[in-house]
This record gives sequence, C-alpha cells and structure tokens, in this order.
Amino acid sequence: MSEQLGFLTLLPPVIAIILAILTRQVFISLLVGIFLGYVILAGGNPWIGFLDTLQGLVDVFADAGNTRTIMFCALVGALIVFMQRSGGVNGFIEAIDRRLRSYEKRKDGSSRTVVQLLAWATGLLVFVESSISVLTVGTLYRPIFDKLGLSREKLAYIADSSSAPSSILIPFNGWGAFIMTLLAAEGFANPFGTMLRALGYNFYAFAALFLVPVVVLTGVEWGPMKKAEQRAREGKPLNDNAQPVVDTSLTDIEAKDGITPKAYNMIVPIVVMVICMPFMLAYTGWADAREIVGEGAGAGAMIFQAIGSGSGSTAVLVSVAISILVSIASYKVQGIFGVRESVDLVLKGIAGLIPLALLMLLAFGIGALCKKLETGIYVSELARGWLSPGLVPFLVFVVTCFIAFSTGTSWGTFAIMIPIAVPMAQEMDANVLMAIAAVLGGGVFGDHCSPISDTTILSSLASATDHIDHVKTQLPYAGLAGGIAAGLYLILGLL
Repeated sequence: MSEQLGFLTLLPPVIAIILAILTRQVFISLLVGIFLGYVILAGGNPWIGFLDTLQGLVDVFADAGNTRTIMFCALVGALIVFMQRSGGVNGFIEAIDRRLRSYEKRKDGSSRTVVQLLAWATGLLVFVESSISVLTVGTLYRPIFDKLGLSREKLAYIADSSSAPSSILIPFNGWGAFIMTLLAAEGFANPFGTMLRALGYNFYAFAALFLVPVVVLTGVEWGPMKKAEQRAREGKPLNDNAQPVVDTSLTDIEAKDGITPKAYNMIVPIVVMVICMPFMLAYTGWADAREIVGEGAGAGAMIFQAIGSGSGSTAVLVSVAISILVSIASYKVQGIFGVRESVDLVLKGIAGLIPLALLMLLAFGIGALCKKLETGIYVSELARGWLSPGLVPFLVFVVTCFIAFSTGTSWGTFAIMIPIAVPMAQEMDANVLMAIAAVLGGGVFGDHCSPISDTTILSSLASATDHIDHVKTQLPYAGLAGGIAAGLYLILGLL
C-alpha cells in the first residue's frame, strides 16, 4: 500500500497538523485530514471518501480500548465538577497557601518556584499511567497556578513533560508491558532485562524530565512561553483568543453555598483514582501473568508481571468510575450533596467534556487511517537507504520522531519502528540497545510535539488551556531536549 501511494501517505497527517497550527481549529483540521486520507484510499473519489470517513469514525469504537478511553475522558468531567462544587478546590488552595506563607514573606518568588516543582514531582511520582499523571497534575495545580500568576501553558508543559518520560523510564505499567511484548516478538529471551538495559540510552526521556526543574529553578524562559508567563503575571491565565479544551463552565464553578472548604474533598477523588490504577492493572493482567511466570512463581513476581500485562484503558476507566462512586458516597455522608444532586453534577461534567471525547475520537480516527495508509512504514523504508552502522541510532531517532509527530501516537510508532530498528541494528552490527532506546525516546518526543497526540490533548484539557497554545509553548523546550538526545545518539553512534 505505502509503495503504491508513495508520498501521498504523508499528506493526511501532515495537512491536519499544519491546519491545526494555522487555523487553531483542531476539530476541523483532523476531519479534513481524515477525509483526505479516505479520498486517497478511494482512488480520488470524494463521495466514497466521505462515506468511508464516517465509517472510519464508527470503527474507532470497534476497538474496546478506544471506547474505554473516550468514556474515561468524558467521566473525568464529573470529578472536575465535584471537586469545585464541594469546596475541595478552595480548600486545596487554602492548604497550599498556608504552606507557602513563609516563602511569600521572602518576596522573592519562592512560592512560584515551589509550586512548579511540586507539580513536576507529582507528575513524576504518578508513573502508573501517563493519562492519569497529566490529569492529576493539571487538576490539582491549575487553581494554584492561576492564583500565583503562572500561565496555564506552563502547567500543561510541566504535566506533559513529567508524564510520558516518567512512565517510560519507570516501566512498571502498561507502557512497559507493551514494549516487552514488542521485544519478545523480536526474539529477545529476556525482554524485561533488555528493556531495562536500553533505558539508560533513552536520552530524550531523561532530558525532557530534568529540563523542567532546570527551567523552573533558573527562571529562564524563551519563545511563546516567555510571552505567556508575562501575560499570566499581569493576571491573564489565557490569551485573548484562547479556546480552552475544557468548557469554561467546568472551570468557573463556584463552591456550594454554606460549604466549608476542605482540601480532602479534592484530594480524595484523585488519590482513589491513582491508587486504583495499579490494582486494576494487576487484576486485568493476572491471567496473562500466570501463563508467563507459571504457577510456582512468588507473589512479588506475579504482581510485577500482572501490572505489566494489564489493560491500561480498562484500568483508567474503572479507576475513574470508582473515584466518582467514592466521591458521591463521601459527599452524601458529609451532607454536601444528595444522590440526585450528585447525578446531576456527573451529567454536567460529562456534558462539559464532550468536546474532548470528540477530539479523542478524531485522534484515534486519524491514527487508524495512518495505519491503513502505512504512513509509518513508508517513512521508515525511505530512511533505511540512508543508514550506516554509526548513524543507526541517530537516524532511527529522527525517523521515529517524524512518525510519532505525524501520527500522534507513541505506542503506534513503537509498534512500527521496533520491528524495523532491531533487525536493522543487528544486521549492521550497530548498538541494538541504543537503537531500541532511540525508538522509545523518539516516539515520546514526536508525541510531545504533535498537536494530534492524545497525551498532548489531555495535557491541554487538564490545564484548561488552549491546545495550540500548549503545543506552541512546549515545542521550543521539547525541541531543546530532542536536540540534546539527537546529538548524543550521533556522537555515541559514531564513536
């Protein structure tokens, strides 16, 4: 397919990305890209392309994982409403304020630094799933960032840059399970050990993760982020033309009259959701783990393997559902909301996040289209002719970045590039571990930069910022980390 279509396989995702950046209309841009792709597949017939576009979007729901992820995105709205209406957000702000007073007295901006580092540390610690990580950081710290005059774009950058890098560097999660599966398919007898040894070469993940505290501690900002921070210090968390992913009706909800603000009404739903994640990963992966490690394995080995084999989409959906139920019960016991009022708030939250659910639908739709067009295979085959042993890690990283940027998916890029990079490195006597790491780092880098990436979209959602503003402000920082990684792959590969 990719050989027959040639460069046409690149047009749909590239045009969608360019339109999204130029017009700031992500929905329309994705639809145009998807429609164009199906027209190409239909041999230029626009009517068939139109029908296939609709069917392609319907087929997104044929994948249960996609459906669970879309449902999860909608249900998160209920937690956002709960935490504000119950007074949890106000209570959290007051609790943070009390702890920051000593820094405020210094009049040196220390409180701003501390809050940004806390947001980064939170994203790093919630490594069980990247979606949970960005949602936790964005939801918890957005009110504090607004109060301290920090831009929401900065929050989105911190959330995005501490989620996927930590998830791939601490691979006791669905990320690790997926990568191990791909490595096992390439014939590695110990895929887990191979993955751990390769992590030391994942230069982009390390650079992206540690660039955040460097930027925060030095206060050095540049590009669009500098303008965003100057604007936020003037009391404007968003620019005048911003179109936040979250409906403002979700972020402007006042606490119920007569409620005493309590931080735990915000923290408990988040903690429940985060704690449920590893349990649900272990639960959904237990049967597979038993087959892999055998009946006689110890409990620790079983739990470890089960978490790695679990379903991430099932885990996040069940976790948010349990969190909502715990919240309803907690608010009922405290006398804050009745059950009927809680149900009304759940529906209000879901309604507010319908745009995000549609955006995820389109993101999955264009990802499926790129598979049909074989966009990733086409790009990787083009690059194969340029490779020499010393350049393998560098060019694998660059090609992987482009594929992930074009398709908006790191996992899909891993699935494309690992079966290509591993045998290529083996045949050309290049460093196989470095080639694997280049795929993993390149996938995360391209995913970070892409406006059609689900993780990037979720970061914008959680921070309640304009999606394209998030992409533009993050790109220079991600580009710096990517440049560092590319340089290291080039130097070490040639040594």
